[in-house]
Amino acid sequence: MSSTRWISETVEGSHEFNIEGYSLAKGSQGVGKSMTSGRFSVCGHDWVIVVYLDGNTQTCKDYISVFVKLVSPTKVRAAHEFKLLDKTGKGEHGAHYTATSPRTFNTTENSWGYKEYMKRSELETSSYLKGDCVTIHCTMRVVQTRVEEGKHYVIPIPPSNMSQNFKGLLESEFGSDITIQVCNESFKAHKSILAARSPVFKAMFFGVVGNPNMETVSIKEVDPFVFKAMLLFLYSDEFPETRELSNADSPCTSTSILHHLLAAADRYDLARLKLMCEEKLCEKITADTVATTLALADQHQCLQLKTVCLNFAAKPKNLGEVMKSDGYAYLEKSCPSLLTDLLKISAAVDK
Repeated sequence: MSSTRWISETVEGSHEFNIEGYSLAKGSQGVGKSMTSGRFSVCGHDWVIVVYLDGNTQTCKDYISVFVKLVSPTKVRAAHEFKLLDKTGKGEHGAHYTATSPRTFNTTENSWGYKEYMKRSELETSSYLKGDCVTIHCTMRVVQTRVEEGKHYVIPIPPSNMSQNFKGLLESEFGSDITIQVCNESFKAHKSILAARSPVFKAMFFGVVGNPNMETVSIKEVDPFVFKAMLLFLYSDEFPETRELSNADSPCTSTSILHHLLAAADRYDLARLKLMCEEKLCEKITADTVATTLALADQHQCLQLKTVCLNFAAKPKNLGEVMKSDGYAYLEKSCPSLLTDLLKISAAVDK
């Protein structure tokens, strides 16, 4: 006997729209004037949150109007939910509005929401507005359907353990054919694996001027704990865990380690590891570290990280502290072009 299953299910995704400078924005918008979030994707469809701080029509001018809009040229059924995030840290989010059933979004009916989402007077006396900032959280639940043909057998397939196997090979040193001396530490590895992962190692061992018979190689430009982290990535294609990045004897902070690891990834042409470092450094930016990270991003052509650093440093609330940091003093001496970029962005923010 055979069978067929028609399955309808939802795929969920969410986006937060932070509105900073609320008191300046309200009133200046006017009835029917909206502000729009950046695009976010859920189940292959692109959406934006549209907010009218002064209401989208005269009848709701005392309210905030909130909508979610489909911006992909498709037709899709989805349910939406809005809530305001509590700024007190207690997690008591409010103004929950949830569609009771999925709505159809298409080229003609491309937005759904609430004209009278919340009275401005209520918002301005609530815990959802703090520091002149309000955050609207939108969750989309996109309906998907699929057909499954019934099977007469079930054979469970375990998840891949390739990365664990390769890391085990590195740790056991079984079959290693190259010893890499890094300062006062040595690492045993496998030339074929290193060459497969890094064009630099490939040229070193098997290139025109490479030596496939070498048994040892000395590397001076990378610290041992950073090289170990890079090796773990080469063998697993995973970002090393925090405990693997440093040890008790390492004086470096996690941000400093990421700086060194990004430089090593660039040196050995490891594009994926370099992007991973960029992403994590974006999450760790502070007024004390942003100038140093900015200089590193510029040196290694990390355009996304550079943009995030400049935008952070240029904010009026951050700029004063940034200018007191050691990294800023380095920028003044060695990277005047970056200071020019920073001043341009800062001037634009102040307007």
